[in-house]
Amino acid sequence: MFDSFTQPVSRREMLRKSATGFGSVGLIGALQQSGSLGTASAGTVSQLDVLPKAKRVIFLFMNGAPSHVDTFDPKPALEKHAGQQPSGKLYKPSKGSGFMPSPFKFAAHGKNGVVMSELFPHMAQCADDLCVIRSMHTDVPNHEPGLLMMHCGNLQPIRPCLGSWMSYGLGSENQNLPSFVALCPGRPVVGPQLWSSSFLPGEHQGVAVDTNNLDVEKLIANIQHPSLTRKEQRTQLDLLLELNRRHAQQRQNEAVLNEHIQAMELAYQMQSEASQAFDISLESEETRGMYGETPFGQSCLLARRLCERGVRFVQVYYVTKNGKQPWDTHTRNNQKHRELCADSDKATAALLADLKVRGLLDDTLVVWTGEFGRTPYSQMDKKEDLEKAGRDHHHTAFTTLLAGGGVKGGFTYGKTDEVGMDAVENRVHVHDLHATILHLLGLDHEKLTYRYSGRDFRLTDVHGSVVNDIIA
Repeated sequence: MFDSFTQPVSRREMLRKSATGFGSVGLIGALQQSGSLGTASAGTVSQLDVLPKAKRVIFLFMNGAPSHVDTFDPKPALEKHAGQQPSGKLYKPSKGSGFMPSPFKFAAHGKNGVVMSELFPHMAQCADDLCVIRSMHTDVPNHEPGLLMMHCGNLQPIRPCLGSWMSYGLGSENQNLPSFVALCPGRPVVGPQLWSSSFLPGEHQGVAVDTNNLDVEKLIANIQHPSLTRKEQRTQLDLLLELNRRHAQQRQNEAVLNEHIQAMELAYQMQSEASQAFDISLESEETRGMYGETPFGQSCLLARRLCERGVRFVQVYYVTKNGKQPWDTHTRNNQKHRELCADSDKATAALLADLKVRGLLDDTLVVWTGEFGRTPYSQMDKKEDLEKAGRDHHHTAFTTLLAGGGVKGGFTYGKTDEVGMDAVENRVHVHDLHATILHLLGLDHEKLTYRYSGRDFRLTDVHGSVVNDIIA
């Protein structure tokens, strides 16, 4: 694999300068026709390092951070230590009533006995497809840096996000749709930086879609021209492109101009396909009901429609009209997890089952996670009213789920200590998760770099190791 140049180079110029250019293009073209590679676009690395197991990713993000000890990491020892204050080095002192047991029952499911709480009856039916990583950890338990780390591999803005790196590394499978789409009912904490391409070419920026209103005319602004026919639009756009090309010839390697030209072309092409791809009303009533009628459920259905049409990376945010981070359960942790998990459980299980029926799960990697976990101890001073108690942010241990896309199904990896305070066995940092996702897509996280401001950048910076133990 090669690094990108500091300045973008056109395909024609690359062919002229490269002695083996035509042979390489012929090979890439053959691979694209066979489905081994997507269509490489300008500024895209078009060479795989390892045999890919996945072609696309659906990243389900639980904004605010679910509690690992209430969902997928049972800790019966919390009963024994209930009310005791945590000891050792803490990010900030505990002011609550001490360790708080989970009220939810846990049970093993599937052939290999994947354990999860009673909050996930639908996902329990998908246990044999789940890879549960219980030993996740990150750097700090604050939302903004936690979100940036999980999305962009860095605590501070602004770096390219995982979806943009994936688009840059693999290109597009469908020139009529974006390679990276972010679905969110509103705007999450941090906002557009979470789907930003930063210094990568602008074509790899995530296309943000507000899923508050799922009417296709509302989802995508100006999807239909108010007066011109498709033929008239094509004539108008060709004239504009010619003017832009003449302008560009006088300004060599003007990356921003090239990106604007590509954006206009993509917008035109989307008119022919996006109206179909984004229209979930074309699905049967039974299918829509299977996912649930909530924004998250319908967004998961939309994610499936986009992926089966060649979108490489779809980010689905669990955000509600009443809050940007609903899983941030500082109060009434138990009640809120009942409500949130009911929605997420139904939609996620429907997505996994739907992908499987359509033969897409094997090469679609589904990720379910938050930015970190929640404390095994409470934030409530009064012991007698634990139903009102919440859990604080927690970064030294949390759980992430993977499914499909070449990971081991019915598999639980890593451990936390007896009360869920720290990841202690087979620890997996967010950098390791990113390295593993890229590896499953055929990309080496150490080689997928981009030269900017005098040095080579990568998603995992100078960190990260592929978690080979979870790969099937």
